[in-house]
Amino acid sequence: MKCTVIIPAAGQGRRMNSDKKKQFINLKGKPILVWTIEKFQQHDAIDEIILVTSSDEIDYCTKEVVDAYGLTKVKHIIVGGTERQSSVFEGLSFVDEGIVLIHDGVRPFITTEVIDNAIQQTKKFGACAVGVPVKDTIKYVGEDGTIINTPQRSKLWAVQTPQCFRIDLIKSAHQKALEEGYLGTDDTVLVERYLKIPIKMINGSYNNIKITTIEDIAFGEKIIEHQS
Repeated sequence: MKCTVIIPAAGQGRRMNSDKKKQFINLKGKPILVWTIEKFQQHDAIDEIILVTSSDEIDYCTKEVVDAYGLTKVKHIIVGGTERQSSVFEGLSFVDEGIVLIHDGVRPFITTEVIDNAIQQTKKFGACAVGVPVKDTIKYVGEDGTIINTPQRSKLWAVQTPQCFRIDLIKSAHQKALEEGYLGTDDTVLVERYLKIPIKMINGSYNNIKITTIEDIAFGEKIIEHQS
């Protein structure tokens, strides 16, 4: 079964306080985005990668990311939308068969083992998400700042990416969301809302962080040092 990865990488990175967008900030000598793409480039089961970025970054991504690092599985570099959801929707239009893995461009520490498991579970269930059980007690808080209740922690997971789907399912969910004008917080929300099929949650890693702040850069450097 063909496996395609869509990587939305059009974020602005305002919390980084940097003149570079967060996906292009160097992490131990390479842009964060390169670290991310390489994980899928090196995986035998991945057939192609679709990189979604902003219109003014197409040339940069082509020359300084894809060509410079020999990322040959990147078959399309396309312009995304104003929201992550619309960027993913644009990427989906390039996929006609198989399964698709949707992965954050600034989540560079996904592992081969997690990708393997995600692909297998998606083939079995049709939809799969990577995540980790939450470590902290979570409080549901009202608009006035007071605690309403405390969900049972053993049933709570923090969702990560990749989020993986049979292509017909995720295309259908995105199309319905577009028609309704619904904007979800991630791709699994759309499948939950419109298709109501079981989505398998599998273990990711607490190191599979999304790099959004300066503190995340420091943590990411430590991860790389430990892995090497």
